[in-house]
Amino acid sequence: MKAGSRSIWIYGPVAIIVFITVFPFLWMTVSSFKLQVELYSLPPTWLPEMPTWQNFSKVLFESNIPRYFVNSCIVSIGSTALALVFAIPAAYGFARFSFRGKSLWQVFVLVSHLLPTAALIVPLYVLLGAIQQLNTLVGLILVYLVLTLPLSIWMLTGYFKSIPVELEEAAIIDGASRFGVLMRIMLPLSLPGIVVIVLYAFVATWNEFIFALSFATDVRVKTLPIGLAEFSTEYDTDWGAIMAASVIMTLPIAALFFGLQRLFVGGLMSGAMKG
Repeated sequence: MKAGSRSIWIYGPVAIIVFITVFPFLWMTVSSFKLQVELYSLPPTWLPEMPTWQNFSKVLFESNIPRYFVNSCIVSIGSTALALVFAIPAAYGFARFSFRGKSLWQVFVLVSHLLPTAALIVPLYVLLGAIQQLNTLVGLILVYLVLTLPLSIWMLTGYFKSIPVELEEAAIIDGASRFGVLMRIMLPLSLPGIVVIVLYAFVATWNEFIFALSFATDVRVKTLPIGLAEFSTEYDTDWGAIMAASVIMTLPIAALFFGLQRLFVGGLMSGAMKG
């Protein structure tokens, strides 16, 4: 095939996929600067005829979105950090130690990630009520471990297994403890995998709706996904405010991804090869 023809077959499908992926975000951003009347106009306008900051002003100063934003940050960062605290030693144990039922426990870890969310709501509600953590940020952080911890353990186990055992043995001969080996050798070499887990866990908890709706009914602990739903009532939906709030909700994820993009892509590729 000629170079030009080959380029068309390669870049054509890529361009289509990129357009399909990016278009909703572009439309969301453009719509956030439109007046409510223009949002309902037919045919739709591609660019706002009279750009306005009215929707952002309403979201930031006339709603609880700023409070929900802080709550989402606390819950997502807390749950991600806690998932790493538990996932790192658990994955290291699966990767380096032999014990009875090891394979079975690994399967249980993965299967727990596959359970439907709806099946977990009632037992988790009872558990949070028993420990008096309903309608608290701590309760949400603990609940979100159900979403983030199993896959984090599974992925990190693969990364730890890929690191030569000889490196650990040499460090232990030099007097390093198991904890020292984990912190000074395993974690630095597994940094791409840890970045993938951080991004996955943060995004999963940041966008989660069902658990937040079930366990955070108090306005003091609601998160952003619940806040977006508050702009839609029985009689009307404020699409301008929803679009503006969605833009605000997307910014931390975009900033986190672009800041860690290289490590994220490298971690996914190496994780796929190691899996």
